[in-house]
Amino acid sequence: MIDMKTAPYAALLLRLTTGALFLAHGLTKLFVFTPAGTAGFFQSLGLPGWLGIATMIFEIAGGIALILGFATRIVSAVFVALLLGAAYSAHLPHGFGWANEGGGWEYPVMWASVQAALALLGGGAFALYSPGRK
Repeated sequence: MIDMKTAPYAALLLRLTTGALFLAHGLTKLFVFTPAGTAGFFQSLGLPGWLGIATMIFEIAGGIALILGFATRIVSAVFVALLLGAAYSAHLPHGFGWANEGGGWEYPVMWASVQAALALLGGGAFALYSPGRK
């Protein structure tokens, strides 16, 4: 049974935590790996380099959107697709365990599940904008 008094705060906690972590990942791609390095890594996986840049931009913008609670359901649904793509393209060959060399698929699939739950829950408490919210 869902406690409707605390569920909005659970969604807030998920939004803030995952938003901050996505923002950190995107900024790491921007400032540490650099856009050229990020594009090169994606190309090394057989993916187009522009997809690395798009991922970096979405991690930054999507992370900020989650922190603010802006279109949480939409942003989280896009993150589900991005994370499942990462699990398949970058992590599946390394097995299940995230501690495996190269990182296995367990961690991005867990993140995808969290984002799916957030897409179902919505923005929760203190969300700025939730399309379709009554």
